[in-house]
Amino acid sequence: MKLLVLFIFLTNLYADVKQDMFNFYQNKQYSKACTIGFNYFKRYKRDEAYASLYGFSCLNSDYIDRLAEPITVLKFSKDARANAAYFSIILMQKKLLYHALLDNYPLSKLKLPTTDYVLSKVFDLYAQLGKHKKRTFYLFKDKKDKKLTYKLYLIKDNDISKMVVEEIYDTMLLKRHIYW
Repeated sequence: MKLLVLFIFLTNLYADVKQDMFNFYQNKQYSKACTIGFNYFKRYKRDEAYASLYGFSCLNSDYIDRLAEPITVLKFSKDARANAAYFSIILMQKKLLYHALLDNYPLSKLKLPTTDYVLSKVFDLYAQLGKHKKRTFYLFKDKKDKKLTYKLYLIKDNDISKMVVEEIYDTMLLKRHIYW
């Protein structure tokens, strides 16, 4: 009897985990949803909806490196594979852009897929620069909205360089994305 009560309690507890993650995502509390997804990923890794929600939560909270886990398990349905490909592109672009900024790795000769995610836009704009002299920061105009500018630069934080992308509309900072 005790085992049955414990089983029912744990089932309800973990059902709430998925609902809590979904609620945080819907309320644009992406960081909280990503953290829940991270903490319970092993338990739900076969649930493609959970893995996708976890991936998009981490993407929207700029925890790009956490996309690696959902990428590996999203493979059993067409939508899951599309999400895995989308996450893969962004993760790869983040790694390559970081490599280019720190190590002068040339991106201009690469022909890669892209997305509508802010990091993809900045990656594409940076790659279009071609060979250039290293700068303290880069300013890029959005191709579709001329009032939207992206500022790309590095900051040093506790012995590691972090890549920063600021979204600026006219002169107002909309959002600052920090990646490492």
